[in-house]
Amino acid sequence: MQDPTKRSKLHLDWHVVEEARNSARKIANQMQIFINRHTTDSVERTVCRLLGIDGVNDFDVPLPNVVVENIKQGNGLKLGAATYIGNAMIETKLTPQEIAERVARNEIDLTSIPLHDLFEIKLVIQEIAQESLNRIAKNREKRDQLLNKYGDKTGPYIYVIVATGNIFEDVVQAVAAAKQGADVIAVIRTTGQSLLDYVPYGATTEGFGGTYATQENFRIMREALDKAGEELGRYIRLCNYCSGLCMPEIAAMGAFERLDFMLNDALYGILFRDINMKRTMIDQYFSRMINSYARVVINTGEDNYLTTSDAYEEAHTVLASQFINEQFALLAGLPPEQMGLGHAFEMNPEIENGFLYELAQAQMAREIFPQAPLKYMPPTKFMTGNIFRGHVQDALFNAVTIMTNQRICLLGMLTEAIHTPFMQDRFLSIENAKYIFNNMKDLGDEISFKPNGIIEQRAQNVLQHAHDLLMEIEKKGLFQALSEGIFAGIKRPIDGGRGLNGVVVKDHQYFNPFIDLMRKELNIGGIE
Repeated sequence: MQDPTKRSKLHLDWHVVEEARNSARKIANQMQIFINRHTTDSVERTVCRLLGIDGVNDFDVPLPNVVVENIKQGNGLKLGAATYIGNAMIETKLTPQEIAERVARNEIDLTSIPLHDLFEIKLVIQEIAQESLNRIAKNREKRDQLLNKYGDKTGPYIYVIVATGNIFEDVVQAVAAAKQGADVIAVIRTTGQSLLDYVPYGATTEGFGGTYATQENFRIMREALDKAGEELGRYIRLCNYCSGLCMPEIAAMGAFERLDFMLNDALYGILFRDINMKRTMIDQYFSRMINSYARVVINTGEDNYLTTSDAYEEAHTVLASQFINEQFALLAGLPPEQMGLGHAFEMNPEIENGFLYELAQAQMAREIFPQAPLKYMPPTKFMTGNIFRGHVQDALFNAVTIMTNQRICLLGMLTEAIHTPFMQDRFLSIENAKYIFNNMKDLGDEISFKPNGIIEQRAQNVLQHAHDLLMEIEKKGLFQALSEGIFAGIKRPIDGGRGLNGVVVKDHQYFNPFIDLMRKELNIGGIE
């Protein structure tokens, strides 16, 4: 990696940067010991999905939930779902899907079947697991083929959202956005889905503030964007959300359907959805491992801190969280090129020299994480019904985006403070971004910052505060720090929140074939 000090415009203290990074590494490594000793309901349901189990029972309960609940009732989850599915395969000669269907009809109780030799169980499961990973690998190859065919875009990706609640209406809006110039389509997930401890099944046409994340919805949108991309001669990327109580399951679904970006943050569910921190820490590891294997770029959610806290005063918490997210991602095998670390243009527009402070924050992130495809979020907190002012705020955001070489630019919409944006609003935002990105294309390479000026001093100050915060978290431990409200002023009890009852201590003979296989291919070292 190129020495960042040789291209730094902010004259950051790289000793402080490395101390901050080392502190974040210790925080993550300490947590990884806990993660490695536990599994969760959602991790085991993901194993079921990766083994080919899909569909629902007569009551619309997903079969992965049915299987895991059956094993859990028999107190067997500590050995891993793969152990009992493989055991049943040896006993019955059935496929995992057929076994799941029989469990749903109460014809099989998985933990009542006498256990065969664990070596035999692993052999029969490993073969199916490898076939599943081969399927994901073919999606990686397909993406590479399309990018080789069309070429990839330089400069910021224009990232827009669709959020109708109806997947078929989402397709209409997504295709229109692609034709207007969008590079990435994010299908916003329906409000509250992150709190569901199951993944809905099939195509959906009703949702509030977004559309349900289901594998069929992923397939429908992927097919539509591929068709649009063929017509436009561009590869259109697809984004959805693997956060919440089903984080790794949705990551697996996205891998199967060739999603390109997935919202995936180590801390977001804890802070903003009150999901138990132990559950989230375990789930994020497996979900990120799947994303890494599928070459999905994760998008982290540090921008959300600035919606509940003051963006000027709490800017250092964004940087501290970026450091932590980076280290958790590395432990899961995600390379920097797949880390869409998040930040946002969210300072009060009434602040004098606010643009300079925003520029300092964005440039700082770019220099500290030089290989990461940073995801930059637009102004939303201080948008008003004055669409003309809002369009100017978005233009300033676009200017910082191109000046600091952000990679993933989620466009602001001039009417988002009034209603869900119309297609014509999206067109105006895309036109705004394209104009600024073209006219200011190389401005960032042409300018430098005044030594010890406002921008330079601001970046150095934020870095030092982030460094100090990380040192504090390292001493306390991440669980304790989160319980004290160290991020976004939100306090969460260590044993509170949703999903704690889905956390299970692993037996010493626990088996998850996908962790073993992916660790090997991704060259992930172990921390015990």
